[in-house]
Amino acid sequence: MPEAVFVTDLHGRVSRYTVLFAYLVKSPPDILFIGGDLLEPFLPFADSTKHPDRDFINGFLAKNFTDLKSRLGKKYPETLIIMGNDDPKYFESALISAGSGGLWTYIHQRRIQNSGYSFYGYNYVPPTPFMLKDWERYDVSRYTDVGCISPEEGRRSFPASEHEQKWTTIKDDIDDLTADEQLDKAVFLFHAPPYSTDLDLGDVGAIVVDHVPVDEHLGSIAIYRFIEERQPLLTLHGHVHESARLSGSWMQKIGRTVCINGAHDGDELSVIRIPLDSPEDSTRLLI
Repeated sequence: MPEAVFVTDLHGRVSRYTVLFAYLVKSPPDILFIGGDLLEPFLPFADSTKHPDRDFINGFLAKNFTDLKSRLGKKYPETLIIMGNDDPKYFESALISAGSGGLWTYIHQRRIQNSGYSFYGYNYVPPTPFMLKDWERYDVSRYTDVGCISPEEGRRSFPASEHEQKWTTIKDDIDDLTADEQLDKAVFLFHAPPYSTDLDLGDVGAIVVDHVPVDEHLGSIAIYRFIEERQPLLTLHGHVHESARLSGSWMQKIGRTVCINGAHDGDELSVIRIPLDSPEDSTRLLI
């Protein structure tokens, strides 16, 4: 049966990638999921040809995945990648291009099939307090939580139409992506976790904005409702690094669906090992 490894929110930390490559050499899975926030935080939106030392995608990721593929040969895992809200959309085309030789497949708003399973990817998260808005959407309506900045404000590394910024929602995107597909053997690689679960608990303390407390749950209502209604086999999430530490849980079931947040706010790399035929038996390593 296919076995997968899931990592997310490495944020360009070379030490974590180095640990990941070493782990994959020793224990290669059939499939590798990487759930967004791949790049260095605040990576400039510069032309990498003018700043080759900042070209993390080609200068580091592609180079090391090429080496990994050479070492593993036929054991090299099918690698499925999305971006996250800290990854400027400016670099999306470079990520697609660098993986086109078989290193990885970028699956944002796509479905691919392998070994009888369907795999879907989705980058967007609900509005955050952060300024970069490339991968932020309104969730189920044009509402922005207390302390957050709307997708119509902030800054972007890549243009988006006024209509997209103002009216497109995560709910509508997911409906368009999944339509009436059967999802009993579907795996979703989301960056955002489902709202009001053990997987989206943020360390907001007692922050109050204009006399209103900030919500400690940072996930997506649309993603939660989708999971509850459509019951896919497995959903993978990141984005909220501290959630497992605060809630004590990195895996939760919503109905029959197994939901996993692979993010981690410590120095270690969080590696989730998943048997796809029984994802409830997944294990988490901090290495």
